[in-house]
Amino acid sequence: MPSYDTLRRQARTLESVLETKMAAYSRLGTNLGTHDESELEAGVQDRWSNLEAEIEGLFEKLTETVEEMAALLNNPGAPPTQNMLHTIQRHRDVLQDYKTEYRRTKTNLGHALDRANLLNNVRSDIRSYKTAHSTTTDALLAERGRIDSSHRMTDDMLAQAYETRADMSRQRADIAGINTRMQDIICKGFITSSSRVLRTS
Repeated sequence: MPSYDTLRRQARTLESVLETKMAAYSRLGTNLGTHDESELEAGVQDRWSNLEAEIEGLFEKLTETVEEMAALLNNPGAPPTQNMLHTIQRHRDVLQDYKTEYRRTKTNLGHALDRANLLNNVRSDIRSYKTAHSTTTDALLAERGRIDSSHRMTDDMLAQAYETRADMSRQRADIAGINTRMQDIICKGFITSSSRVLRTS
């Protein structure tokens, strides 16, 4: 069995590692709201599970180390000093504090993950609604464009028909004017010829 000093150094090392892992574990809660659903499933949850496994493994190692330290002090031939007893109690208190903090953080992370999943579900529903709404809107706009184009074509055809009708009216007026002038000329010629015939007679 390792010596008391070796176990004491091992306990301190485990506590230091535990503190680092606990800090990283706590930070996960602040990052949950910044990831989308796929990242939550593939990233944060994996790190979360890995950290939990590491922390719980460190709890087991630290518990074993402290118990081994206590076992060494049960030797009747070498009674423990007050400092040794105090050190073991301090390690037990630290271990208990870490476990309490871990349980509280785990509960808070569970709530944070539930909120993040709910938020992602809401975002997904909103995206789906926008996509469906956008598709309907695009179809309506396209149909409106086709109707407007048809209206423009009809307007152009009507405008051309009106213009052709106006041209025909102008042409009829011109022809009528020519006919009138020609009749005037014929009448004048007939009158002149008649006058000459009368004078000759």
